[in-house]
Amino acid sequence: MAKMTTLIDPRSFKFTDKTVFSYEESHVAQYALAIGACSKDAVDEGELKYVCRPDGQTSIEVLATFAATLPYQNKQTLKQAVEVVPGLRFDPKLVLYSQHFMEIYKPLPSECWIQNELEIASMQDKGSYTIIELQTNSRDKDSGEVLCMNRSSFLLRGATGFPKSSRPYSYSNHPPVKPVKIPNYEPDFVHKDTTIKSQALIYRQCGEYNPLYSDPKVAREAGFDRPILPGLCTLGFVVRAITKFCCKGKPTLVKRIFGEFIRSVYPGEALITEMWLTNTKVIYQTKVKRENTDKVVLSGYVILKDIR
Repeated sequence: MAKMTTLIDPRSFKFTDKTVFSYEESHVAQYALAIGACSKDAVDEGELKYVCRPDGQTSIEVLATFAATLPYQNKQTLKQAVEVVPGLRFDPKLVLYSQHFMEIYKPLPSECWIQNELEIASMQDKGSYTIIELQTNSRDKDSGEVLCMNRSSFLLRGATGFPKSSRPYSYSNHPPVKPVKIPNYEPDFVHKDTTIKSQALIYRQCGEYNPLYSDPKVAREAGFDRPILPGLCTLGFVVRAITKFCCKGKPTLVKRIFGEFIRSVYPGEALITEMWLTNTKVIYQTKVKRENTDKVVLSGYVILKDIR
């Protein structure tokens, strides 16, 4: 592994390419189906609005977590983005998606031309691994307004390259997100949603082409029995449930989302999401049942606009 001779500064690495692309209503509908909308009932009155225009609806309603698919269009893949850091190398098969944070500044339209701007938001040397956060700001290309921001945190196992003589390297352009403390009382809402065996393959059509989620050989090399479900797909299922139970079915009430990926989910498993609503904050944790034991796979919070 290459060694760095000077302390790195992610602020000096600028991504000059500004990715420009468009999405249409068909992409919005495809995403909704990929995170389980109408999976139990094809004419579900509460969710049909996410996949078509029932009863004269003028446009499809966009689920908040559709914003998480916009960074998939970045010209720089994770590997290409990290390669701007001299000396830092990693094996893509050993990458773990550890956290995701997003802010929704404006309601997402059902079709739009988008311009993405990418930057390194933080980087931390942990010795045997490195944590890197990539931040994508997505603008409406025509108005110039920033619609949303995604901050993706990756754990690069075996990637270091920092000088041994230096202090553990740490850089961040934002305050740390505090760990979520799960309340010790009964949740306000509990929702069970079952994924299907092909869920990861359906979600793949939204732009998530990591072979870990589709190729059995790659999954085994990474230490899994079979391909796993993308963490952002699980997060989509969860926020869809929160939208139903805590937002009166209005996705535009979702303002901020944080999720910490604790364990992997296999397609076909049932997701049990517990929700605690306090004012405009929803704390959640999601479990799967394995060997008759509930295992927490995802936890975090969602901040809502005023829902009174």
